[in-house]
Amino acid sequence: MAAAGILKVRLLGDPCLRRKSRPVKEVGPVERVLINSLFATLKEHKGVGLAAPQVGISEQIFVVDTGKDTFAVVNPKILKSEGRAATEEGCLSIPNLHVKVKRAEELVVEFTDEHDRRLRAEMSGLTARVFQHEHDHLNGKLIIDYLPGVRRAQALKQIKDGVFIGKTSHDAGHAREI
Repeated sequence: MAAAGILKVRLLGDPCLRRKSRPVKEVGPVERVLINSLFATLKEHKGVGLAAPQVGISEQIFVVDTGKDTFAVVNPKILKSEGRAATEEGCLSIPNLHVKVKRAEELVVEFTDEHDRRLRAEMSGLTARVFQHEHDHLNGKLIIDYLPGVRRAQALKQIKDGVFIGKTSHDAGHAREI
C-alpha cells in the first residue's frame, strides 16, 4: 500500500466542491490510502473533518477527528436526526469565513468504514455536527449556502475581492473544518 501524503485542499470556486460525489463500490487498498491521506491532511491543517471533494476527489468519503471521536466514513446515510442548534462553523475550503449553521444535535447514521464494514452509529454534539458538515460536502453544499440572501451576497463579494480567498487553507490555522 502506498504511503499517505498531504493533499491540496481545494478552495471555494473549485468546481469539484459543488459536484455531487459518487458512491464507492468497495473500500479497498486505493480507498484506504485516500482515507489515510485525508487524515494526514486534516491533521496538517488542524481541522476536525475533511471530505474527499475538498481534495478534488468526487467520492463519498470523509474523515472525522474531533479529538474525542476519530473515524472514516464511506457512503454515509443519515437515518434519523433530532434537536436543532445553531453554532458557528468554519471550513478549510473557505479560509477565515465562519457561518452560524443550524444542524441536528443528535443523529442515527449508517456508513461503511475503512475495513469495508457497514456500521450503524448514534452520535451527538460536535461529532454529529462534523458528520453533517462533511455529509454536505459530498452533496456539493458549503457553509456559505446557509447564509441568507444579502449576507451570502456580501460574503461572496468579499471572497471575490480577496478578503477570504487569497490565503490558502494552510494559512488559515484558526479555521477548523467542521
